[in-house]
Amino acid sequence: MIIFIIRRILQAVPVMIGVSLAVFMMMHLIPGDPARIMAGEAASPYQIEMMRQNLGLNDPLYVQYWRFLSNAVRGDLGVSVRTEVPVVNEIFDARFAITFQLALVGLSAAVLIGLTIGVISVAYRYSLTDMVLMVLALMGLSIPNFWLGIILINFFSVQRGWLPITGWGTWQQMIMPMITLGITGCAVIARMTRANMLEVLNQDYVRTAYAKGVNDRVVLYRHVLRNALIPVITVVGLQFGGLLMGAAITESIFAINGMGRLMLDAIRMRDFPVAQGAILIMSFTFVIVNMLVDISYRLINRRIDV
Repeated sequence: MIIFIIRRILQAVPVMIGVSLAVFMMMHLIPGDPARIMAGEAASPYQIEMMRQNLGLNDPLYVQYWRFLSNAVRGDLGVSVRTEVPVVNEIFDARFAITFQLALVGLSAAVLIGLTIGVISVAYRYSLTDMVLMVLALMGLSIPNFWLGIILINFFSVQRGWLPITGWGTWQQMIMPMITLGITGCAVIARMTRANMLEVLNQDYVRTAYAKGVNDRVVLYRHVLRNALIPVITVVGLQFGGLLMGAAITESIFAINGMGRLMLDAIRMRDFPVAQGAILIMSFTFVIVNMLVDISYRLINRRIDV
């Protein structure tokens, strides 16, 4: 198991290097001169040249990338052009923690509810209950997050006054963002769980268990669900990355000061070091989560060597 984990960590290193290269090139692929954009339209040629010197844009591209990579390894992602605060401080001054909590809460709700719906659908497969649950899951896939967030605010906050509209920290403030962010993941997990469990039900060992007179609930949970979890875990890992990146819309709707809102503000204010650093941190988090998903495969089934 230790060798398996070490191999996964080593495989993640070139992926992270590729991600850092893509994030670095983002600044150089934008139309126009990054120094001119960050200095502002009213900047003089001298101010623009000073900005280029400060950003190191006059150096060869490979030198700039090596400097960016070596600084990132040491935890230095540059300084915000707008606030002149180190980017690491801007990101980890509660911003990253809030977004991570939001994604984790949304994913936890999606996994709990999605697995429950999927198992119930299989337990009552091809019945009215199954059809209703799958229709609800399809609706969850079809509802845009921004529309759902506005509807929840209008009903629970404006009309009823039950929940606060903005902020993050209390459990009341978490309910509506959790639903808004997790509804799509819940629907995906429910449909994936049902599809994989129905496929496993057709396996020979499941028919053998039924032939031996094993209780239906035991077969469903001990044999079918466990062997159907591998593809579901893959979806869960992908959903977590999607929730991290998709949190920007939810944070904007509910005025939550997280990473997503920080990235949008940085892009709007043309603060590219902050936007670049935030995207890099989010991408690295996604890579790490998927590495943990690979490791969880082995924990569920030691015969798997992915």
